[in-house]
Amino acid sequence: MLQPAYTPLMLEELIIRTLCDTLSATPADALFLFGQTEDNQEAAFAAAKFLLQKKYTTRVLFLGTEAMSGYPGGASWKQAMMNAGIPEEAMELIMPVPANTDMLHTGIEANSMVKHAKERNYSSVIVTAAPFQQPRAFMAAATAALRLYPELKVYSLPGKPLPWQEVAVHSQGRAESTRAGLIAGEMKRIEKYSKQGDLATVEEVLGYLNNRDS
Repeated sequence: MLQPAYTPLMLEELIIRTLCDTLSATPADALFLFGQTEDNQEAAFAAAKFLLQKKYTTRVLFLGTEAMSGYPGGASWKQAMMNAGIPEEAMELIMPVPANTDMLHTGIEANSMVKHAKERNYSSVIVTAAPFQQPRAFMAAATAALRLYPELKVYSLPGKPLPWQEVAVHSQGRAESTRAGLIAGEMKRIEKYSKQGDLATVEEVLGYLNNRDS
């Protein structure tokens, strides 16, 4: 039987640090919003509006794809964010890697964001997902940074908490449960994808955080 690639205490530390990260005193070059289903997108939009208002960043990155895998699509998000009071000039749509993908998942999003950041010489990016997804989303972003652009400093800010006992669709539009009920699936994905090598290990991501802040 395979053993987990981390101890429970290591995972607990990583979860707490991703949900309570300390942002840099210097404004980040951009905020990246991981794609959410329509049920959870308000969590991301609220974080974007807050960070722009507080001048933690001036750019909001999100995927410019058509609707797919539960994500409403870049055009839909652009209009929804404008309706929420986020200025159009702050938005920066990015394309997925590979460009012809017909599906989205957290790994594709993270790699796309890091490639975009490297091409534009961004040195720091804040990443946001729904709170129940934030630990795995940050792990994916840190994994992509470690493999593609180690100099990039990625910071973590979870989206606005939405009612935990409300039923919501998640995970490429396939998982449906209360938001509290979706947490277990996220923990299983962290273990599975770390073992497969799709995610850096918990230990490696903790090391990334420590190096980032040293």
